[in-house]
Amino acid sequence: MIGDPDVSGLVEDVRARLARTPGELGPHRVADALRAAGRPVGDATVLAVYEALRRDVIGAGPLEPLLGLPGVTDVLVNGPGPVRIDRGHGVEATEVVLASEESCRRLAQRLVAGGGRRLDDAAPWADVRLPDGTRCHALLAPLAQPGTAISLRIPRRGGFGLAELHAAGMLSDAGVELVRRVVDARLSFLVTGGTGSGKTTLLAALLGAVDPGERIVVVEDAAELRPDHPQLVGLEARPANLEGAGAVALRDLVRQALRMRPDRLVVGEVRDAAVVDLLAAMNTGHEGGCGTLHANSAADVPARIEALALGAGLPREAAHSQLVAGLDVVLHLRRDRGSGRRRLGELGVVVGAAGGLARTEVAVAFDTAGAPSAGPGSGRLRDLLDGSR
Repeated sequence: MIGDPDVSGLVEDVRARLARTPGELGPHRVADALRAAGRPVGDATVLAVYEALRRDVIGAGPLEPLLGLPGVTDVLVNGPGPVRIDRGHGVEATEVVLASEESCRRLAQRLVAGGGRRLDDAAPWADVRLPDGTRCHALLAPLAQPGTAISLRIPRRGGFGLAELHAAGMLSDAGVELVRRVVDARLSFLVTGGTGSGKTTLLAALLGAVDPGERIVVVEDAAELRPDHPQLVGLEARPANLEGAGAVALRDLVRQALRMRPDRLVVGEVRDAAVVDLLAAMNTGHEGGCGTLHANSAADVPARIEALALGAGLPREAAHSQLVAGLDVVLHLRRDRGSGRRRLGELGVVVGAAGGLARTEVAVAFDTAGAPSAGPGSGRLRDLLDGSR
């Protein structure tokens, strides 16, 4: 195992020796390097060292076995020590161990380079998409403590449908029926929640329930949404290259998407100036627009939108008026403490308030068992679902 101190020591010794002489990595070269170092050269030792070195130069290196484990959504490196994973029930340690800060840094740099970016002391963090679709974020030590931090977000192959989310406990019977009605009524909506609450998962399932005759254009910073839909067009932003040129911003892609005859415009994650263009799109006849947004509750959404819009130069009053006119529903996800279960917590509606501001009223709240209860916004939701906007 890569975390075995004896094997790790052999690996570092062999790596240093192989680096001094060019050639293909293979068991024979590993055996020769072990002999030259006066180390044991049994078949098991040679193969263990060879496999450790081979994993270190292909795919995700020592993290590769974790990426294929059933249900894993995140692989996390917090400097040297055990690597951790999340299978939807909270973070847990694994038997994969990174022995040193040097190995963490080397792995982070190789992963980021695979995504076309640079990672060094001059550029100590990066967010890239790997060739297999995995999203990788890395931050070097000493900015990250106790060592270089790597976060891998793994896209689920094939995606979840609403039926699977119901089976997993994210949606109750009432929740499935309600979100289906939101999609069928072509309401504009945001899926909100904290990090790891399942926003992208739920949004992908909802897009999979869209009428097959509708054209969906999805705009994302890094391609994560993989809904099962026959008319899906994905646009992905691009960071600057090593020379600092060639960047394509999310906001620019939102504008391009509006010219592509979308029946539904989707912004995978609303977190910057692109919110202005999304609000504008929702107010120009593009029904059913949607996206995800980090927020602590449905009630916090207007404040989050306002902050993002102000950063883009849109005045407060204009942001709130466009929000009231363009956004219908907020689907807020929670993650239960202890069990780590992700679930739909509440559904809110956006209404006008005093002074021309927007506020979100809870229309339906779901308890931990998924049972619904009506809130003050239930009448407004009923009108929206019945087509009385």
